[in-house]
Amino acid sequence: MKRLGSIVALIAVLLLGEQVMAKSITISTKELKNKIKGAWAAQVIGVTFGGPTEFDYQQTIIPDYQPIEWNKGVMKWWYENAPGLYDDIYMDLTFVQVMEDQGIDAPASAFAKDFANAGYSLWHANQMARYNILNGIMPPESGDWIHNPHADDIDYEIEADYSGIMSPGMPNAAAEISDKIGHIMNYGDGWYGGVYIGAMYTLAFVSDDIDYIVEQALKEIPKGTSYYQCISDVIKWHKENPDDWKATWFKTMDKWGEDKGCPDGVFTTFNIDAKMNSAHVVLGLLYGDGDFGKTLSISTRAGDDSDCNPGNAAGILGTILGYNNIPDYWAQGLPAVEDMDFKYTTISLNDVYDMSYRHALEMIKRNGGTVKGNNIVIQLQNPKPVKREQGFVDQYPVERRSLNTRFVNEESFDFTGVGFAVTGRANKTGSDDYTLQVAMYIDGEQVEIAKLPTNFLKRRPTPFWHYQLSRGHHTVRFKVLNPSEKAELYFGDLIVYDNKPAEVKY
Repeated sequence: MKRLGSIVALIAVLLLGEQVMAKSITISTKELKNKIKGAWAAQVIGVTFGGPTEFDYQQTIIPDYQPIEWNKGVMKWWYENAPGLYDDIYMDLTFVQVMEDQGIDAPASAFAKDFANAGYSLWHANQMARYNILNGIMPPESGDWIHNPHADDIDYEIEADYSGIMSPGMPNAAAEISDKIGHIMNYGDGWYGGVYIGAMYTLAFVSDDIDYIVEQALKEIPKGTSYYQCISDVIKWHKENPDDWKATWFKTMDKWGEDKGCPDGVFTTFNIDAKMNSAHVVLGLLYGDGDFGKTLSISTRAGDDSDCNPGNAAGILGTILGYNNIPDYWAQGLPAVEDMDFKYTTISLNDVYDMSYRHALEMIKRNGGTVKGNNIVIQLQNPKPVKREQGFVDQYPVERRSLNTRFVNEESFDFTGVGFAVTGRANKTGSDDYTLQVAMYIDGEQVEIAKLPTNFLKRRPTPFWHYQLSRGHHTVRFKVLNPSEKAELYFGDLIVYDNKPAEVKY
């Protein structure tokens, strides 16, 4: 879809280089509702399509000969049998519900508390943020890389759709919302992922030119950051080779495929890094060229988080198309689930269509637009870069060492570098949950007493880490202060960081 279609009549041409040519658009209430419905419905379709392959293909392409099932009953099956697939959606709905109950201006603490106390399971940056909040570390510190070793992970990227859906034509307004909510769980590249996805949604309301949407949305991200560089590379390589998405995939993986932060992904094939998975979203959008099935297939077959990525890509394309223009083949099965509440919520698709429409009208009015009868005037916003932030500065992983140890009293290890992270967990050894209290000493000095619950919902997903130490040899010791036969501490791998990359020898 390299054209400007019917929306030309609405917006003429938004930009010519950097010059704004149109400052507002007029859209009907019917069309706005249609696009909002298209955004949410297509996201559910995308997540469902990619669900069966999620993380089965890590840092590799899902082969063309690998069939991916699609039929009228597949969405309802997932709703009824594996509703956790839709964590992308019900995470969004947590924030939508807070706005519904407390207003768009609800403080970050309100979103954080509902998120932290929700009944659904979380992982990576989300779970670390939940742990932080439950233990008194509130946003934005709860998402900061010093307090959250998963800060660059995909988490906010997959749950930021709501911000763009409620901000049609207003990417800066969406970014302001994401500043408050996205820093609950992410920082730097992880936060930028949500800002960028949200911006693409906002522009999808006012343009059907995918190249334009992808490139203009990137203006929300500060130049020079690794996230900006990664996505701009994908855009450049698409222009150089517009007919072979796999060639661009290989280039992107070669340059950007290493995970620096997430302890589970460093020196492994597992990759939940925001910028890499955003690259898969952009691959689907650019090479899908406006075709719904092709967009889904490419963003899924790019691998890694292969349900979240087509969910984002399909949601953005669904906004462009509108609900009524989602192809019948892909929309089959929607009527069967649209009145079904997402697990952990009292919200269905039909509910959130209406909620996001109301929130969009409010956002339009508070940003200078008007609503008169069936006509809505939106004051367009020229994308502006958000604040610059980069996590894991001068922290380079140089070693992954297997510890594979279980203990109930004391444990220690040595390393040379400037920081470390330890994978593992607190395990209950009986039927009852227990919270271990563990003191961590670095070079003989106590630096932390951590509470480590065995309860899965309240767990600390990475038990220990510490960055920005002086470079040199360090000894780290752990002492369980309240040992019990109810629990033990398991350490998996040690990831060591230095202040410069390891020297490559051939």
